[in-house]
Amino acid sequence: MKKIVCFGEVLLRLSPPSLMRFAQATGFDAVYGGAEANTAAALAGFGIPAAVVTKLPAHSIGDACLSALRARGIDTSHVLCGGDRIGIYFLEKGASQRPSQVIYDRRGSSISTAKRAEFDWDAILADADAFFFTGITPAVGEELPLAVRDALDVCRAKGIPAACDVNYRPTLWEAERAGEVMRPLVTGLDTLVVNEEHAALLLGVRSDLADEDERLRDIAARLARTYALRQVALTMRRSETADDNLVSAALYDVPTGEFRRARWIRVHIVYRVGGGDAFSAGLLYGQRCGMSVAETVEFANAANAFKHSIPGDMLLASADEIARLAQSDGTVRMVR
Repeated sequence: MKKIVCFGEVLLRLSPPSLMRFAQATGFDAVYGGAEANTAAALAGFGIPAAVVTKLPAHSIGDACLSALRARGIDTSHVLCGGDRIGIYFLEKGASQRPSQVIYDRRGSSISTAKRAEFDWDAILADADAFFFTGITPAVGEELPLAVRDALDVCRAKGIPAACDVNYRPTLWEAERAGEVMRPLVTGLDTLVVNEEHAALLLGVRSDLADEDERLRDIAARLARTYALRQVALTMRRSETADDNLVSAALYDVPTGEFRRARWIRVHIVYRVGGGDAFSAGLLYGQRCGMSVAETVEFANAANAFKHSIPGDMLLASADEIARLAQSDGTVRMVR
């Protein structure tokens, strides 16, 4: 079976135990993750072969990261070894009215200093049937936008569908620069994932329609026309507190003109990181399995919601578990 290839940085995440603040911590819990790795892990959990392409240092921490990826069923055969360090981020988990806080320490990481020539995309994508990246990848290294461009060129030559989650991080680069880099990279993609704010901020597409469904459809259609896209997914979140949110999404399919909204799902947050990555994995899974537009967006939204219940950066769930939530009325009952 062919695999979905995910390209991006894998990070070491350090966080104070429980709900402690950084100032209280005398030790940190450690896990590995990153947007593309999280997406690959979720896909592997759904039974879809997935590979991560990145670069890690050739020492014990790099080895530990590789082991963690392999433990989640991820193909690491195209991970490069070299450079001096793995990127790190510190996470202080929020509670009640205190938001979560992230501090990055990733400058000079192995992947950030990688050169475009190190990636043999013809070989990497030889047995791929989809390629996925996020807007984080071109933000972290000088030559990584070029490496993404090279990968997309090979995808087009081979007829491999390509998808991107814009995933804008203002702590990594300013919006003006992000827009300059991302606009040509998203042009011609098969699937784009973005929220309403970043569609306006980075891609210059907005709508003033008052009705939410009409506005989202208008934004999706404008994005599709402007950037020659096949599908556009718009994610939505309403934050009641740091602990309780509602999540939803919309999906617009250009060939059929179909637009579908997922229902709002209320989530009590155990761990927020990785929800968007689970959404992307759900979207790719739905496409891979031939789901309808409505089924796909409900499944992807359910994957996002389910991830909020799981500590760590990666979704650990089967496709059946996500499907049950997607098809339910939101009521949670014991499975036995």
